[in-house]
Amino acid sequence: MRTLSLLGSTGSIGRQALEVVDSLAGTFPYRVLAMTAGRNVPLFREQARKYRPEVMALADPSLRSEVAANLGEWGGVIEFGPPGLLTAARAGADVVLNAVVGVAGLAATLAALEAGSAVALANKESLVAGGPLIAALLDAGAGPLIPVDSEPSAVLQCLGDSGAQAGLAKIILTASGGPFRGYTAEGLAEVTRDQALAHPTWKMGPKITVDSATLMNKGLEAIEMTWLFRVKPEQVEVVIHPQSIIHSMVELVDGSILAQLSPPDMRLPIQFALTYPRRVPAPWPRYDPVAVGPLTFERPDLNAFRCLHLAYEAAKMKGTASAVLNAANEVAVQSFLDGRLAFAGIAGLVQACLDELPVLPVSSLDDVLAADAAARRLAVRLVGKLG
Repeated sequence: MRTLSLLGSTGSIGRQALEVVDSLAGTFPYRVLAMTAGRNVPLFREQARKYRPEVMALADPSLRSEVAANLGEWGGVIEFGPPGLLTAARAGADVVLNAVVGVAGLAATLAALEAGSAVALANKESLVAGGPLIAALLDAGAGPLIPVDSEPSAVLQCLGDSGAQAGLAKIILTASGGPFRGYTAEGLAEVTRDQALAHPTWKMGPKITVDSATLMNKGLEAIEMTWLFRVKPEQVEVVIHPQSIIHSMVELVDGSILAQLSPPDMRLPIQFALTYPRRVPAPWPRYDPVAVGPLTFERPDLNAFRCLHLAYEAAKMKGTASAVLNAANEVAVQSFLDGRLAFAGIAGLVQACLDELPVLPVSSLDDVLAADAAARRLAVRLVGKLG
């Protein structure tokens, strides 16, 4: 039986990961060794009672008494705040599934790799902000690092089993287009929070859902692809694919294209990450090409969806630029969700931070965190002017 540390157990990915753990019990069993969460105490207690992890951590120390209540007889460790997340990452599990949202997940990814665990990564910000640091660990023999998001998982599935990495020419990264596919820049000026959170095909948390609506999610994934598969930004092409059946494609040097297809269900890439490099039977829905019908593709409108363009610019700038992009975007998205920034202002805030802050080299976690903090301070100051 393998062991799992699940970082972010109460979020969308965390809940689905536990579904996968349950479904694998008869073929590829896991014991949940450690578990962390943000503020959802009732669900966290329910999960803890079921899976009995040895290590638990909650982000908010003020919830100490609430999380400890009603656990019954349990001899494990409960920690709070950022140190608790690192304790769970370093618990010695065979696999650490990092489903923490935001740059807060970077330190945990580094800690898990340094501790010798395989990392199933659903926290794309780890590679966006700290790509050079993670690449250095992987080059030194840490890992493996297996992407959980459906798009990089699709690329790994295309390349890993085929031995095609050496012949890789281009990654074709698919995007559903979100709820505003086909909108012009003018049309996006008046969209609302509720509209932005109404994703047509995926059910995700609010931050990632808004990122999908702005196409920043694709920009972050494009940066992620450059580190995962060691390609240049210009080797990652984003195409809109509203059916969300092809999760990404790879073009090889001879012109062949490989694709991974499946219904839009995160449990499949989660299972692939947990059983990698093996494949085991799964109960998830299958793709029926006749029932689904035609698959269509279109180019993204970079004038309307400026966040995608900004992500590519940050990737080309290298250094701390991607960390600044990510931090400014996190502040911008939260400000939009709080009603303090218009939807169209998200790209403007990110652009302003990239324009004003210097691009510095990244050689340590402190470099990333300093750039992140500077971008957040600047973004907070600018929100009122751009709102």
